[in-house]
Amino acid sequence: MVTFSKRKSGIFKKASEIATLTGAEVGVVIISESGKPHSFGNPSIEAVSNRFQGVNPPPYDITSHFAEAQRQERIERLNEKQNSLLHQITAEKDREKRIKVVTKEKKTQGWWEAPIDNKNVKQLRQMESTLEEIRRTLQSKLDQKKLARGGASSSSLPPVNPP
Repeated sequence: MVTFSKRKSGIFKKASEIATLTGAEVGVVIISESGKPHSFGNPSIEAVSNRFQGVNPPPYDITSHFAEAQRQERIERLNEKQNSLLHQITAEKDREKRIKVVTKEKKTQGWWEAPIDNKNVKQLRQMESTLEEIRRTLQSKLDQKKLARGGASSSSLPPVNPP
């Protein structure tokens, strides 16, 4: 009797899971050795039995209406979740577009790559002094490396002559 009780509970639990996961109408009837019937039905054992026998259901079956209401609620929750995810996807795509625009704007060329034809004398003098500072820094680094290797220091970079 203990084994029967455990197995019956397991079968009813699986039937409930099938009904919940698939929305199917499920009916299980088990009769014990003592002749006592045990049943499980979703939405109800009567509704499943009537459907199986081809009998029209009663005009107002509160159990089937309750099951239908639960199914509709589950569908609405899933639709809300889907809409939320679609909204998130749209927001991420918009964000990606904005990032691409900003990244594209930041990929402008450096001051040393810009054409010098459109620059005035003051801007050209600033470029010249900056380039001279870069030349001095490079020469200093070269001299340090030569000294570290034991070589003599000599100016290997030509000076920048102003125009």
